[in-house]
Amino acid sequence: MSVLHVLGARPNFVKAAPVVRALEGLGVPQGIVHTGQHYDALMSDVFFADLGLPSPVANLGVGSGSHGKQTAALLIGLEELFEELRPSLVVVYGDVNSTLAAILVCAKLGIPSAHVEAGLRSFDRSMPEEVNRIVTDSLSDLLFTTSPEALSYLAREGVAAEKCHFVGNPMIDSLFSALPSLDPAPVVSRLGLPDRYAVATLHRPANVDTPEAARELVDAVIAVSEQIPIVVPIHPRGRTRLAEAGLVDSGGLRIVDPLGYVDFLSLVRGASLVVTDSGGVQEETTMLGVPCLTVRPNTERPITVTHGTNRLVTPASLPAAASKALADGASTPSGDLPPLWDGAAGPRIARVIASWLKGDNLSPASRAVSPEKPL
Repeated sequence: MSVLHVLGARPNFVKAAPVVRALEGLGVPQGIVHTGQHYDALMSDVFFADLGLPSPVANLGVGSGSHGKQTAALLIGLEELFEELRPSLVVVYGDVNSTLAAILVCAKLGIPSAHVEAGLRSFDRSMPEEVNRIVTDSLSDLLFTTSPEALSYLAREGVAAEKCHFVGNPMIDSLFSALPSLDPAPVVSRLGLPDRYAVATLHRPANVDTPEAARELVDAVIAVSEQIPIVVPIHPRGRTRLAEAGLVDSGGLRIVDPLGYVDFLSLVRGASLVVTDSGGVQEETTMLGVPCLTVRPNTERPITVTHGTNRLVTPASLPAAASKALADGASTPSGDLPPLWDGAAGPRIARVIASWLKGDNLSPASRAVSPEKPL
């Protein structure tokens, strides 16, 4: 097996699909490892179907847990699998714990690795994802960036320029492919929503992991729901905490289970407003031209603010920001979409990988490590 893709959470599936499809077109042998970090069928299985991904060669089923427990289980499972399969290249995506664990195992075993969505930085190390991003980029042999500023961040951290490739955003590839299927009407009807509604996705640790933070956020969302009905596809992470803080199905709040890729984006496409703390949703709303309020003090995707419809808010400022966004109405992105958000990132990544596998410019540091000897 030449290429092994390690996927753990729903954003990984969306980013990987265009790359897998393009590599298949080039005849590159490949397989998918599903770590089971997102283990709910609505958070993973349905994405394989919606995105046309092949069945995984392995599902580690690690499930949820603390960062330490989850990462430890991933390290054990991935090490055993990589030693068995001995891929020529492991491709990881995004910034989840599955990505961190896979890159560490590759470094220990001397297996070359590639990181799709490299170089994103929030410059906030209190975010577990930021730590994952920094470590992953420091150990990767090929780094694929989605935005120009990511290249400068990697250079600042001492990553060799020849490892880095600005390819565009494969998540946007998936969105381009799905656009003809994104019809809000069936989902709106099934969920019993009015014609005018908002969507909220909330799961970041800083927002939901303490009763105080969860209460502040829920109070703000309830205040917005008094302006416009809000549907909340609730992430398993933080579900109990948010419910205890008052995020329940009542009044203008409609709480639903996680949705599949096509259903969720159809819902977003028809929304008057999106409230989120997710990175990927910031990108998707930028392309769709839907006003987005991101409840975070920072974002590793600043290009969504400068080129799109995204705005950073605090829980305290959320109701007023929502009122303004609703009054302004839906808009198109300011100017053109960000560079290389053209639906062709997957093929660009695949061409670099195929060339690399043939030995073109082949000089990864990990080739110098003997896979038979532990570090």
